[in-house]
Amino acid sequence: MIGPKGQKVWMDGKLVDFAQAKVHVLAHTLHYGVGVFEGIRAYPTVDGSAAIFRLRPHVERLIESARFYHMPVNYSRQEIEQAIIDTQAANGILPSYIRPILYRGEPGLGVKNLTGKVSLSIGVIPASKYLGEASDEGVRAKISPFHKPHSLAVPSFAKATGNYLNGYLAGIDAQQDGYDEAILLDVRGNVAEGTGENVFVVRDGVLYTPGLDSDILLGVTRDAVIQIARDHGRSVVEKTISVNELLSADEAFFSGTFAEIAPIREVSHYPIGGGKIGPITREISKVYYRAVHGEEPRYASWLTRVPMLSAPVARGK
Repeated sequence: MIGPKGQKVWMDGKLVDFAQAKVHVLAHTLHYGVGVFEGIRAYPTVDGSAAIFRLRPHVERLIESARFYHMPVNYSRQEIEQAIIDTQAANGILPSYIRPILYRGEPGLGVKNLTGKVSLSIGVIPASKYLGEASDEGVRAKISPFHKPHSLAVPSFAKATGNYLNGYLAGIDAQQDGYDEAILLDVRGNVAEGTGENVFVVRDGVLYTPGLDSDILLGVTRDAVIQIARDHGRSVVEKTISVNELLSADEAFFSGTFAEIAPIREVSHYPIGGGKIGPITREISKVYYRAVHGEEPRYASWLTRVPMLSAPVARGK
């Protein structure tokens, strides 16, 4: 894939041409999945500026994930944040999906390799709807035969590259069966998360979402949804959620930086809430989209403004 003319990737302190952003074929991360990353979005705002959504918690999680995987980070949180801002500004893409990744980029085979250099790269691509038109109409999801690994096997709170192998398998399985997305269960058979999203269910006006005991990633957008719901008088409970509770919910939806807020209208041929998008899902979704576009003063601190140094190459919702 060659990016648009002039598109840049930040690699260890330098902005390089998209086509020149290369890593050695014997890089440790390529062979063993020991890398950590984030997915971050930037949006056009109502005042004409660009804004990155919840930059700081994303960078903090990136650094914490690297610490757990014994990957020394040679940049401060502030330096990484500025690098992300600079990369977004240099590319001018809106809306965008920003991907910072820490990896061992020097040739170094052998599982227990702690000597290879840890590098940081940051790329930016146009942000399409991750779940397509289903994001607006309601997602058809399948309960996957592939379960989320227990955190005693791999830590769910670290956003590591290797953690997404089972999400890949689950997503392809669902896609081949005609579904939009998969829902993974934990090792006890309770609801965990989607392939790249957290799950919320609504019953009698209360929002429920799995907690860390279900081996989930504590999503940044998940946290935003919880704050929005509580700010608008909704109760939110983190608890174990059985498959029966999901299938009999009044409403359900995914949350994720790439997926944003995606209503779930069907799970494995069982309609959720009559197969229609519910009022609480609509309420939270409306506030969320207003917030990311700078229309909600209450959540202004969630946005990091970015100077537009080049003309946008993609625009959208």
